[in-house]
Amino acid sequence: MAIITWQKAAIAFAGILVIGIFALVIVDGTFLHKQYLEPWAEDYHEQFEDPRVQALAHGVLAPNSHNLQSWRVVLEGEDSFFLYVDTDRLSPKADPPGRQATVTQGTFLEYVRIAAEELGYEAEIELFPDGEYGPDGSPENVGSKPVARVSLKEASTEARGALESRETGGSISALYPVMFLPDTYRVPYREIKLQQEDVEKLEALSTENVTIVIYQEAEDVEKLGDIAYRAAEVEAGNSGVQEEGSELFRPNEWEKNKFRYGFTMEGQGLSPFKVHVLQGLLSLFPSMNSPEAAGDSFLSQAKTAVENTPAYALIITEGNSRTAQVESGILYSRFLLTASDMGYVMQPLSQATEEYPEMAGMYKEIHEEYAGEGETIQMLMRIGVPEKEVPPTMRLDVMDIIEG
Repeated sequence: MAIITWQKAAIAFAGILVIGIFALVIVDGTFLHKQYLEPWAEDYHEQFEDPRVQALAHGVLAPNSHNLQSWRVVLEGEDSFFLYVDTDRLSPKADPPGRQATVTQGTFLEYVRIAAEELGYEAEIELFPDGEYGPDGSPENVGSKPVARVSLKEASTEARGALESRETGGSISALYPVMFLPDTYRVPYREIKLQQEDVEKLEALSTENVTIVIYQEAEDVEKLGDIAYRAAEVEAGNSGVQEEGSELFRPNEWEKNKFRYGFTMEGQGLSPFKVHVLQGLLSLFPSMNSPEAAGDSFLSQAKTAVENTPAYALIITEGNSRTAQVESGILYSRFLLTASDMGYVMQPLSQATEEYPEMAGMYKEIHEEYAGEGETIQMLMRIGVPEKEVPPTMRLDVMDIIEG
């Protein structure tokens, strides 16, 4: 009788387990087609006839602040478009002046330029054709003027010859294939310093107004890691920023397909199985994603990051004009893609550069330590060789950002 009772109990437990797993699968949407990953396909752009849309289809892959993808495009004529900040996707708590949203416009422009080059066009980019918008981060301000006017012209014979002379692996631009790799790695990095030759090549990407500086000496790595972690503590303790982040978190496949922007479980080195289980639990128990829980998780990730980082890099501009912000985004994309082509990955840890009141002390400290008079640190990022690969993140359909 005891054996039969235990057998029945085991069967009942197995049944409950199966029902529980089935429930997690249903609420997570595990078997849904991942529409939010479609733009990462290398042939995604081929479904569009307009070369501008083809180039823009690559632009949505660009790294961007808080994965908000705050780009809005207005087509003009037959070969041009205007790029605006999409004011429906901003992060006013973490980015009150809209600086990070403006940097994001630059990352997009560089991806579009590289894609246009690959497609046989030259992208003529005019920044702020109607003048810069002001320093205020309100939607009314940052959305009031175009960030850029971009025209695509078929590359001349001379230009095509110059491009083809740089052909690598069948691609006109050596950086083009790298655009389809994940842009952010939040996993631990190996204890391997960058090759000095690579450091010199990466720092040489600096322009007249925007500078890249790489730090991998022990003293600087420790100091910048300490700044990054203490800034993360400030951010984790800021209820407004954490609430904003919680609202952008997509807990399951249903919401990822619906919104296609914001934060997800991916990118932290978790197996697909663990991701789906956690997503199912978060869907069933939303309180697991409270601002407090999100803050604790964010701080834990920051601690792991700074303890497993061999080098940091800063992007620094002369002044802090809107043009400088866009140019820093352009340079960041170029830096990211060039480093990726060398086998390195990176993750922005730019909390200390944010400009909300509670971060003022950290902002002052990092500038006093690493910026000269009149300079602005636009980005701080960790760089290295990852211990494991990560999947790509959500991306909007290109038609979601286009008007006209």
